[in-house]
Amino acid sequence: MSYNITLIKGDGIGPEIINAALPVLDKIGKIYNHNFQFEEILAGGCSIDKIGEPITDEALEVCRRGDAVLLGAVGGPKWDNLSGNLRPEKALFRLRGELGLFTNIRPAFLHHALRDACPLKKELTDKGIDLIIVRELTGGLYFGERGRYNKNGIETAFDTMPYSVAEIERIGRVAFEIARKRRKKLCSVDKANVLETSRLWREVMHRLREDYPDVEYSDMLVDNAAMQLVRAPYQFDVIVTENMFGDILSDEASIITGSIGMLPSASMGSTTFGMYEPIHGSAPEIAGRDIANPIATILSVAMMLRYSFDLETEAQAIEKAVVEVLNKGYRTGDIADKESVVVGTREMSRLVCESIN
Repeated sequence: MSYNITLIKGDGIGPEIINAALPVLDKIGKIYNHNFQFEEILAGGCSIDKIGEPITDEALEVCRRGDAVLLGAVGGPKWDNLSGNLRPEKALFRLRGELGLFTNIRPAFLHHALRDACPLKKELTDKGIDLIIVRELTGGLYFGERGRYNKNGIETAFDTMPYSVAEIERIGRVAFEIARKRRKKLCSVDKANVLETSRLWREVMHRLREDYPDVEYSDMLVDNAAMQLVRAPYQFDVIVTENMFGDILSDEASIITGSIGMLPSASMGSTTFGMYEPIHGSAPEIAGRDIANPIATILSVAMMLRYSFDLETEAQAIEKAVVEVLNKGYRTGDIADKESVVVGTREMSRLVCESIN
């Protein structure tokens, strides 16, 4: 089979981690007789520097023509003082919004070999951490109306957080279906004691639960959810929540699994087309030093094979290879301990490739 993948290497360590993931795809292609074709576009700060905008219409069209997008990272302090429309992150909002990617799937799994890297107590890690955060991606505070105005001579800013019944229902159904394929447990996170948006969210989720009687359902306020993730993460299977809450909680979940450099993500719409990326940022302070952890990007490739290409065996081959390398004690610096064999970005990629069979 032949698959067309759009590459967005982006900024900071983005090019390094994408370049570390491509040999993994090449190895999978050779073993399983697949042909992966790539077309690269600019997005983020590098696009601003070269073209003058975070992403062009032409670049978005390239994405639409492909079967999936593999993204490194965008942004960095270099562009922090630009206006909102020219910030590198604007590229992400356009990609998500214009490609219809309303679901972000972020698994958080604590590998047995990394349990000492988890900041939580041993009695918690011994119970295991294996959860998925399903984050609504194209609505809420990040996409609502915003602006500034003068009130009594004082500059004032505002952001709005709109959600429609249809937006809540579609993300809710995705989460219920994912829970149905796992341990059949779903927790919906909101702030219904304060926000009208959350009250509507909860009403819709309660209607949906009637269609999924086999899934154990619960509600949780976001502040309590943030606490429970570090108090008893083993209680969660699938969490569904709105855009901003999901952004924050998924980053928290990444730390309790050892490192933000370990977690992949998939952004999906109503088809098999998806955008795949590590959840970490561009980390410009370590760019070009061959020390970035490429595992989150490599695992994002596994998610791409699973969700967009329906290649479950190939996805599992990558995931098993990562586990094998970790079990042998190889680590990048962010997950290393005194017993580790510390390796760089390129060497970690080589070791994973070597372990795929």
